[in-house]
Amino acid sequence: MVYASGSTHMSSVLEVQEAEARSASGMLRAGIELGGTKCVCTLGYEDGDVLDQTTVPTLHPDETLPVIVAILQRWWDTHGFAALGIASFGPIELNPESDHYGQIGATTKAGWAGTDVRGILSAPFDVPTGFDTDVNGAALAEMAWGCAVGMDDFAYVTVGTGIGVGLVVHGLPTRGIGHSELGHIRVPRLPDDRVPSFCRFHDDCVEGLASGSALALRLAGRSAANIPADDPVWEPMVHTLAVLCHTLVCATGPHRIAIGGGVVTGQPHLLARIEATLVASLNGYMRLPAKGPYVVAPALGDKAGPLGSIAVANLALATA
Repeated sequence: MVYASGSTHMSSVLEVQEAEARSASGMLRAGIELGGTKCVCTLGYEDGDVLDQTTVPTLHPDETLPVIVAILQRWWDTHGFAALGIASFGPIELNPESDHYGQIGATTKAGWAGTDVRGILSAPFDVPTGFDTDVNGAALAEMAWGCAVGMDDFAYVTVGTGIGVGLVVHGLPTRGIGHSELGHIRVPRLPDDRVPSFCRFHDDCVEGLASGSALALRLAGRSAANIPADDPVWEPMVHTLAVLCHTLVCATGPHRIAIGGGVVTGQPHLLARIEATLVASLNGYMRLPAKGPYVVAPALGDKAGPLGSIAVANLALATA
């Protein structure tokens, strides 16, 4: 924040006054990014500025959720907030008509299956509450403040332990019988790719062949950090992720695809290779936007997830 004149003390006073004014005007949002190993609790403004942030380890829900509620209650008592956004690991039930709405589905995370995350976290606070996947939240954050500003159709792919896809069409995350699970679409393998799939459900899905867990199987004990860009291990990864992108382009035509997560962040050469393979795969049938790269890194980096919960809160308030 920049002021034309005045002492440091005066600047501090003005900052406090502005924060109080923004809080009083209903601009504050509370957000929870519920992850498999940690939960990031964020108190921020509608424009993405963060006022306070706390991280809580993801243990058993009986341990983790009361701590999060206490954090929310403290913010409620000291600042107030106009909306709450919850961006959670999945699978989750997003249909408001379902008896299981707001609950975690058949996760492998011990103790969390069937937990009413939305109900428990929102019950003490009479404000609009948004509930969505963590990757949909990250996609909304990139659309609000990152690499997809001004776009209504966008896909956010995270390649980590698993593969998640946040898919936004006409400004809203997709809905239907469930949230996007494009990490589990089945893809044709390269002819010489015989490494077992990591996925216990599918022998040939994207997550089974190109996630961080799949890469570990392919490396067979080697460290990814020491693998050069021309190593053959990257070929099936690029192929599989390009097939995912081909499917996204043909299904919903996002204006841009961002791919993040630990695997791609550590190997930035993959993005250009994925886009080149995607263009070759489309073979002139569909043309990608000519302005700049189409497959990009998320602009918000590791802030996309936490800010995603604020974006989910913004959407909840806008549609209340």
